[in-house]
Amino acid sequence: MRLLTFATAIYGFIWTRFCIFVDKTHTIAPMKKPFKEYQSADFAQMNQEMLALWEKEQLFHRSLHQREDAPLFTFYEGPPSANGMPGIHHVIARSIKDIICRYKTMHGYRVDRRAGWDTHGLPVELGVEKKLGITKDAIGKTISVAEYNKTCRKEVMKYTAEWESLTKQMGYWVDMEHPYVTYKNKYIETLWYLLKELYKKGLLYKGLSIQPYSPAAGTGLSSHELNQPGCYRDVKDTVCTAQFRIIDAPESLRGRGESFFLAWTTTPWTLPSNTALCVGPSIEYCAVETFNPYSGMPITVVLATTLLGSYFDAESEVSELPETWDKETYKKAPWHRLSTCKGSDLVGIHYEQLIPWVNPGEGAFRVIPGDYVSTEDGTGIVHIAPTFGADDERVAKAAGIPPLLMIDNKGQQRPMVDLKGRFYKIEALDHQFLKESVNVPLYDIYAGRYVKKDYDPKDTPDKETLDVELCVMLKHENRVFRVEKHTHNYPHCWRTDKPILYYPLDSWFIRSTACREEMMRLNETIDWHPAAIGVGRFGKWLENLQDWNLSRSRYWGTPLPIWRTEDGDEEICIGSVEELYKECERAVQAGVMSANPLAGFTPGDYSEENYDKIDLHRPYVDEITLVAQDGKRPMRRESDLIDVWFDSGAMPFAQVHYPFEHREEVESGKVFPADFIAEGVDQTRGWFFTLHAIATMTQGSIAFRNVLVNGLVLDKDGNKMSKRLGNAVDPFGVIQQYGSDPLRWYMITNANPWENIRFDPKGVEEVSRKYFGTLYNTYQFFALYANLDGFDPAVAQIPYANRPEIDRWILSRLNSLIKEVDGKLASYDPTPAGRAIENFVSEHLSNWYVRLSRKRFWAGTMTDDKLSAYQTLYQCLSVVSQLMAPIAPFYADRLYRDLHDDATSVHLSDYPVADESQIDLDLERSMELAQIYSTLVLSLRRKVNIKVRQPLSAIMLPVNDPADKVHVEQVHDLLLSEVNVKEIRFVDPSDSIWVRTVKPDFKALGPKVGKQMKALATQINALTPEQINELEQTEHLTLTVGDQPIVVDLKDVQIIAQDIPGWTVANEGRHTVALDITLTPELIAEGTAREFVNRIQNLRKQSGYEVNDHIELLVMAPEEVAQALRTHQDYIQTQVQADTIDYSEVLSDAEEIDLDGALIAVQISKV
Repeated sequence: MRLLTFATAIYGFIWTRFCIFVDKTHTIAPMKKPFKEYQSADFAQMNQEMLALWEKEQLFHRSLHQREDAPLFTFYEGPPSANGMPGIHHVIARSIKDIICRYKTMHGYRVDRRAGWDTHGLPVELGVEKKLGITKDAIGKTISVAEYNKTCRKEVMKYTAEWESLTKQMGYWVDMEHPYVTYKNKYIETLWYLLKELYKKGLLYKGLSIQPYSPAAGTGLSSHELNQPGCYRDVKDTVCTAQFRIIDAPESLRGRGESFFLAWTTTPWTLPSNTALCVGPSIEYCAVETFNPYSGMPITVVLATTLLGSYFDAESEVSELPETWDKETYKKAPWHRLSTCKGSDLVGIHYEQLIPWVNPGEGAFRVIPGDYVSTEDGTGIVHIAPTFGADDERVAKAAGIPPLLMIDNKGQQRPMVDLKGRFYKIEALDHQFLKESVNVPLYDIYAGRYVKKDYDPKDTPDKETLDVELCVMLKHENRVFRVEKHTHNYPHCWRTDKPILYYPLDSWFIRSTACREEMMRLNETIDWHPAAIGVGRFGKWLENLQDWNLSRSRYWGTPLPIWRTEDGDEEICIGSVEELYKECERAVQAGVMSANPLAGFTPGDYSEENYDKIDLHRPYVDEITLVAQDGKRPMRRESDLIDVWFDSGAMPFAQVHYPFEHREEVESGKVFPADFIAEGVDQTRGWFFTLHAIATMTQGSIAFRNVLVNGLVLDKDGNKMSKRLGNAVDPFGVIQQYGSDPLRWYMITNANPWENIRFDPKGVEEVSRKYFGTLYNTYQFFALYANLDGFDPAVAQIPYANRPEIDRWILSRLNSLIKEVDGKLASYDPTPAGRAIENFVSEHLSNWYVRLSRKRFWAGTMTDDKLSAYQTLYQCLSVVSQLMAPIAPFYADRLYRDLHDDATSVHLSDYPVADESQIDLDLERSMELAQIYSTLVLSLRRKVNIKVRQPLSAIMLPVNDPADKVHVEQVHDLLLSEVNVKEIRFVDPSDSIWVRTVKPDFKALGPKVGKQMKALATQINALTPEQINELEQTEHLTLTVGDQPIVVDLKDVQIIAQDIPGWTVANEGRHTVALDITLTPELIAEGTAREFVNRIQNLRKQSGYEVNDHIELLVMAPEEVAQALRTHQDYIQTQVQADTIDYSEVLSDAEEIDLDGALIAVQISKV
């Protein structure tokens, strides 16, 4: 606040002074001011003005044209979908992209930036279904596929204008006039080419396997879609531990009552599909005699020994099971250990079908081994339903266990649950199958029931779940041991927010596992920001990679370009429109089709007009029938679409219609791989993965060299933003209120991009006021003085060596800043770059340099000293505008043009290069210490309520480092002047007068040392003065806790210095200062004189006197005040330009002044 108040106050004072001067003398002729001045800082209005100017100048295109022959820096834009409104979270990602691209452009690269639109897939289709009030089932029935897809094509671009507006308003330079669009035929043709390349390599295959399936969306999902952030959620479900009756139990498993295997499941609806139980061969199991908790019947149960404590109370264990369960004696069921065995001893034992609705055939209902069985939860015995789990299917298949399959009325084998997420209805099943394999009376009760309430469109809150009803049934049949509510993590569809099922799907897959090692190797060459994402989230994903489920059972998307004969004996993968055209000609000649549907298309003509003659979407490609090699058998297209993530992952190639066009640019490395990409963390297993996978599998290359991953944007309380919660922030409103620069600056400097940001509009307002307001006022200060004095930047520069020390210091800091900011942006780290610029402007340029140099600007004539001040401040402002241009493009350009020429944009300038000869680290260190100690002393003055105008006698500095003592001595006079103290005393920090304590920073040390924190804290609190000195000097100290040495860093602790009698003490890091707060009569008198000068200066202003006007003073004051004024009369007269000061005991018609409680009267008159 002090900084901004100073700049504003100075500006106001100068403007008043200038206006008075002009009004009174009328000696200044009207002239055009070379530096534009402003009445107020309206960054939102400036935003609009600069946008209009950029558009008029075609500045983006000029920036590219200027670098036409420059080295290329390749950037890929991740395509958003325009069927949804842009949000505040899009600002951070687009800001990051713009910052790096602008920075590289200013560094001499040509950075082509092409926008893109992701136009296929579930988000679009679900939006259209909602708009039309239909479900997937209606497509092709009540609405044609052609009409449906036509609506999708229109709806997907619904919010294009809003996206373009946000992009423009926030200053993101990207070519939106020529975007790549994923539904375009040329784009799809490249996708077909890439799929054929995979097909030729044997990486594209068809297979039946258990895959994630979304009943709500009506399609299968890939594993990377299932791993989008937020897909796995904690849900509270009814779970049960079922009892499977053992048929051929060995003697060791026979005890009281019937013998059962216990198996726990979080999905009771899968129990009717159970065909096996799985045990860990090396796990120890125990047979236990007990009672069923619900029926009270005596039973013998088998479960893992280590999990006995999860099911039985230790106090209820007995040496012999009683005949009945006396609940007054035993509140919990008594139990007795009967025997133990290894899991391998249980393999092969048969059990009775738990829910005998459907007969799965021979070989079912026995115990099998499994290497994935654990004892972390459950019973150590896993219920196997091969149709609903990939691991279940694997172990069952290996053991020869059949899955439980139904036969529908089309004669196809299906799991018990249909694609809508419900048990098959009786009428949907094959009549013969019902007769031979289904217990219709039992099954019919539950037929048609949805397995999860979320799938049921007619669900009501009071309706019980199927899981509950099944558990109740099992209770009645003495077939369940425990039923309870359990919170567990369950996957949901990334677009419908509904639970998924694991389901057997006949799908097309990309054999990505065949390239796993190559993907992992190439990933090690990518520069990830932060690195932890590349090694962790992305790297671990690659390590556990599964084959990519490419098939989607939808309508609006890229059709899978594979045609097959009905028996699947022959197939063809089409890799281009030309190839499809030729195959259509063959089919026509063979009589399979009457005419070529592509007849109007000209192969080899890559014009947009030619490609607009065809449509490669459904239903048109579905109507194409090709012919097998024998010239007789028809081949029809596989009905699937491909995963929309393949669309976006192929954009490096499809955006340029590779290989049909721009082949040389791709294969020569001009446009592939990218030098830089950036998106949110949710794209780690989305766009980042598909880019990497497709590039690896088709080109054997990385797709991007550098990637910056941004985190989530949360509300100010750390909650996820949503319209439902009412905490979503409208980016347009923020820009309209504050302008884009404060918004961009806030989002970049508030936290590292990869960290989650807690967005608070008040933070944007603070950035606007503190940083941009300070920079604006600093420029206003410069412009007003420069215009008053007629400063010309073109005048010969004062040599650096001849400039005053404070000028050389700020120029050294400026060049150090250039190195720091340039280095951070070059390493894709914009947050510290922005913070460094802000710190320079606020702390060094405005609050230190301008404040300490202000009297130089007020000097009468243009001396070399004054010219040096102008040239130095001008250079600092100009360089700052260039340094900040990538982050805050609007005000940076406005400032640069105001300093140079309105036709000269900062975005056409080169990025600053540091002048090493002007960097003086010793001088920087000296001034840094002056700033540190000034801040500490001023804080101590506030602490004891002693004004800065009141002189004090001394400060003591306990300096450990001899070099620091030299540095302080270099700024000795400056420091004394800043804090208004008479003397600096350097003292030994080990002197006994210093009493210092050390407190540990638990947040910093806790994660490092864990359980040893308490013992370490005790040692830190007991550090000796010698140890504290060592810690300050070396910035680390080794302590031993137990037998383990622990290094404590200076930043891990807080050193607190206690006050000394007559002195008050403060410290910051390893810097400590003591201030002598004893006020002698002499010091008080001098302070009174300084306060008097301040009051007279105010009276001069109020009276409208000019700076050079001389005055006379007549004073009536108490004797002690009058004596103080007489003692310092020469000082007072010089400061206020008073020719005389006289004293009177009686005074009328005078101004009354309060000098810290003492009232005095003053008559002031101009000579």
